[in-house]
Amino acid sequence: MSTPPADNDHGAPDVPPQWEELLRQILGPDADAVLEELRERGGLAGLGLTGADGAPLDLTALAAAAGLPNDPAALGQVLGQIQRMLAASGDGPVNWDLAHDLARQAAVAEGDPSVGEAQRREVVSAFSVAELWLDSATDLPPAGGPVRAWSRSEWVEHTIGRWRTLAEPIAVSVADALATTLAGQAPEAFGGGELGVEDSDEAHPGAGAGQMMRQLGGTVFGMQVGHAAGTLSREVFGGTDIGIPLLDGPGTALLPRNVAQFAEGLDIPADEVRLFLALREAAHARLFTHVTWLRGHLLGAVGAYARGITIDTDALEDAVRSIDPTDPAALQEALSGGVFALGSTPEQQAALLRLETALALVEGWVDEVTAAAATPHLPHTVALREMMRRRRAAGGPAEDTFATLVGLELRPRRSRDAARLLAQIAADGGPSARDAVWDHPDLLPTALDLDDIAGYAGRRAAATSELADVDRALAEIFGDEPGAGVTGP
Repeated sequence: MSTPPADNDHGAPDVPPQWEELLRQILGPDADAVLEELRERGGLAGLGLTGADGAPLDLTALAAAAGLPNDPAALGQVLGQIQRMLAASGDGPVNWDLAHDLARQAAVAEGDPSVGEAQRREVVSAFSVAELWLDSATDLPPAGGPVRAWSRSEWVEHTIGRWRTLAEPIAVSVADALATTLAGQAPEAFGGGELGVEDSDEAHPGAGAGQMMRQLGGTVFGMQVGHAAGTLSREVFGGTDIGIPLLDGPGTALLPRNVAQFAEGLDIPADEVRLFLALREAAHARLFTHVTWLRGHLLGAVGAYARGITIDTDALEDAVRSIDPTDPAALQEALSGGVFALGSTPEQQAALLRLETALALVEGWVDEVTAAAATPHLPHTVALREMMRRRRAAGGPAEDTFATLVGLELRPRRSRDAARLLAQIAADGGPSARDAVWDHPDLLPTALDLDDIAGYAGRRAAATSELADVDRALAEIFGDEPGAGVTGP
């Protein structure tokens, strides 16, 4: 039998002392306003936070089930841990301080020695050779920029900004969808509008509750991003392993420790493994540096998906019931597992298909170009190429990252299909024709092209002709000669 809810001058109805103290730790000065709202509105039922049977959520029973202690000293220790975890660094959709700290912790979990001078020289030498070999395999010139040899912690520090670009559109859309859902269920409790309102507490009595939800949401996303980035730091070889450039500006990078661990037990010389991975990284860098629209194309697909996010209210209720506030990992799992209806609209499905296809083409192009550059020089090119394909097929942090942040599981089958398509294009028209697939986003191969490689050439010719007709029509409208202002390479 659960303890009757507190209802006195010092506590809020339906809120046991453990949860009242938890709210105070999370909200700080805002806690009194939230607790006052609970008292005035008759507890959780007044806020509209009820179970499936319409009864208010029994937080006393939930506190006991979660193991929150009654002993003040023990409770203080537990809440101290929770306070450190949930400390918000502002009102943003992601707690980036938390994400950074968790990523750094994961990066050094297995030790993270600094990169030595000898390792740096090996990386610089590998990239110098890789760029020479790539010159004969692709028309795209070197990316330029610095050559970097990073530890895992350095990789986290230099890529965390890109995670912000990837994660915040999703986080903002989730916060908006959650605000709309809760405001619709309990408009008086949450001000009848968005949780992110800047209005005063007098105008919106639920602003304190909204602040709590913003902080919790930012914490959950911070944990997700931090865990993803930290886990990737122990697995990636450079700055492009997930198919989206994580570096700001041109340049290349390798993580010598991760490369060495990958080479262990392969029965392939470590120098050959390093050269092959440098080829892949340098090929990625050339593509993202010189196909200037590609980065925006990929991030635009992420944003288009984010705008269609909705909330599964039944899953949200189940998640709230299952939260163990003493277990940060359980909190993350409860709030991030199935709460959001991913890919539920045609617009989202189309955005995910564009993203999946573009990522497959990036991986397929790099696979083909790397093989063409490496085959004359590296005896184990076939084995290394297949090993990388199997690594993709087995899944790992890269795929988990997309599944967490975007709701997309990158199917390795698509990458193989893309490689076959690009190999066929090169066989028919040479390496220049293969590289020409990146000339314009409207001419990028589609999922249909990956399914029907034989029909690609005809569809490409028709699309090119249509695009030329549009250019001529625009030239006539503006009184320009077709092709005016276009310069050669």
